[in-house]
Amino acid sequence: MAELLYQLQQDGIYKKIIYGGEGDLPEIPDGAKATFHYRTLKTNEERTVLDDSKHIGKPMELIFGKKFKLEVWEKLLKTMKIKEVAEFTCDIKHTAVYPLVAKSLRDIFKGKSSHEHTSHCCGMMALSEQGMGYSDLDELMKCPQPLIFILEFNKLELPEQFEPESWSMNGSEKLESIPKLREAGNEAYSKKDYEDAAKKYAQALGLLEDLMLHEKPGDEEWNKLDEMKRPLLLNFSQCKLLTHDYYPVITHTSDVLIKDPDNVKALFRRGKAHAAVWNLKEAQEDFARVLELEPSLKKAVNVELASLEKRVKEKEKQEKSLLQGMFS
Repeated sequence: MAELLYQLQQDGIYKKIIYGGEGDLPEIPDGAKATFHYRTLKTNEERTVLDDSKHIGKPMELIFGKKFKLEVWEKLLKTMKIKEVAEFTCDIKHTAVYPLVAKSLRDIFKGKSSHEHTSHCCGMMALSEQGMGYSDLDELMKCPQPLIFILEFNKLELPEQFEPESWSMNGSEKLESIPKLREAGNEAYSKKDYEDAAKKYAQALGLLEDLMLHEKPGDEEWNKLDEMKRPLLLNFSQCKLLTHDYYPVITHTSDVLIKDPDNVKALFRRGKAHAAVWNLKEAQEDFARVLELEPSLKKAVNVELASLEKRVKEKEKQEKSLLQGMFS
């Protein structure tokens, strides 16, 4: 440990252990996830607090090896045991980028877009001129200074122990995850766990939409990704239909039908959802179109239409009885 502390000092970092933590110093491979609380202070006599994740109520998560903008946090965590609390005083060379990171984190916690005000190589210059939106960060941008970080290392998860979130994945990792999520959704569906299946399909759709944002609509790569969306939209819609959440069914099957207007599965599922929410005309139109395209489904369509007709008659009967009661 003495050698580790000496190496930190040589790099302009001074560590003070507040609580020693548990076990041995863990080996941390790239792709592992650390969950920790952080408190950032100035080195002035008052030790002015800039940020405190405990006040926000949510700990920070960091994936090692993903080139997090504030690289020093990764370096610091690698010197800590699990449950350890330590104070690090860091030289300016490690803290100059802190205002940008702090702005992003504050904006995210306030519900603003994580992409707001991000940009190119000129981004730091632009922000220094236009302001960060936070006076204390504006001051740090103009006058960089050493900072104190108090870190509390709560949990370490190895890459195989957690499901990566989209923000931590590059394009190829997202693309590789989509068929795995679809397969996991299919497995959950086969077990009749429709809620979990819908969640997996939704995650895959989210990754696809992230990837499509980086392509030009209509280009070959964008079209390939768009094609991959359709079976996932249909699977997601079926899960929502089975869990009686009908409006997402209408929305997502309609998305499929914009590109593939003769998709029988989409028409049939949308027809059932329309029927469930009393969009009678729309339901009848969808079922009629299903019969045009796939006459072999006549029996299934007739079952749905008969059920719809029965529900309509029951509703009319209830309304008639209610009116009679009002005027009797």
